[in-house]
Amino acid sequence: MRPAHYITLVIALALIAFLYWGANTTPPGKLAQGQRTTGATSGANTMKPASFDSVLASSRSQLPKTAADELKTIENELTATRDSSRMAAVFLRMAHIWEINKFQPVAAYYGAKAAKLENSEKKLNFAGQFFMDLLHEAGVSESMQLWEANEAIACFKRSLELDPNNDTTKIMLAAAYVDGTGETMQGVQLLLSLTRQKPDNLPANLLLGKLAVRSGQFDKAIKRFEMILNKYPDNSEALYFMAEAYKGKGDKQKAIELFEKCKRIVNKPEFSKEVDEYINSFK
Repeated sequence: MRPAHYITLVIALALIAFLYWGANTTPPGKLAQGQRTTGATSGANTMKPASFDSVLASSRSQLPKTAADELKTIENELTATRDSSRMAAVFLRMAHIWEINKFQPVAAYYGAKAAKLENSEKKLNFAGQFFMDLLHEAGVSESMQLWEANEAIACFKRSLELDPNNDTTKIMLAAAYVDGTGETMQGVQLLLSLTRQKPDNLPANLLLGKLAVRSGQFDKAIKRFEMILNKYPDNSEALYFMAEAYKGKGDKQKAIELFEKCKRIVNKPEFSKEVDEYINSFK
C-alpha cells in the first residue's frame, strides 16, 4: 500500500479539519478501510441505490427482541404525534436505539429526519457527515454506498438552503458528489465556483489539487499545491500530493525531494519507512 494512507484522504473529514484547524503539519490518521477511490475518475454512477425500505427490513430482521419491542412502542408514539418538535425528539430516540444496536445506516437516516424537522444547519451537516463516514466503511456494497451518498447530499443541500454562504457545507456537498456518487464534474463545478469567489480558499484548492492528480492533470495540481504551500509550507497533504503530481509528470528527482520533505515534517518512523519503500519502487 502506498504511504498516502497516512495522509488524510477521506475528503470531507480532511476538509473539515482543514477549515477548523488550518494547515495540517502532521497526518491526521490512516485511510479508512474500504474508502471509495474511484469517484474522482469515473462518471456518474449508473447503479441503482439501495432503498431505505430494504435497508430497514434487513436491519429489523436482525434486531434483538427487546430492542424491537422498544422500537415498536416508540413508532406507535410517533404515529400519534403531529407536532414537528416532538416528532424530531421521537426520531432521535429511534436513532439512538438503532445506533446502540450497531445498525448505523438506519440510525443515520432517523437522525437526518430529526435534523430536517428541527431545520438545524449544524445537525443537518452532522447527519450528512455521518452518511459520508458510513459509505467509506469496509464491506459496504456499491448500491448501499450510493444510497448513503444521496442521503448525505440531501442533508447538505437542505443545510445550504438555511445558509447559502456556508463554504464548509459547499465543500462537503462537492465531496459527496465526487467521493459518493461519482458525479465528479458536479462536485468540481461547485469547488471552482467557490474558488472564483475566494481564490485563496485552501480546502477547495486542496481538494481540486487532489482531483487533478487523480485525473492526470498534473500541471494544474502542482499550481494549486504551490498556492497552498506558499501560505502553509509545512502542509503534509499538499507536499505529498504535489510529489505524486511530479512523479506523474516523470520528474522523479523532484518527486523524491518532496517526499523526503514530507517525511521530515510528518516525522513518524513507520511513515518514513513506507515512503522509502515507495520511492524505491519507482526510482
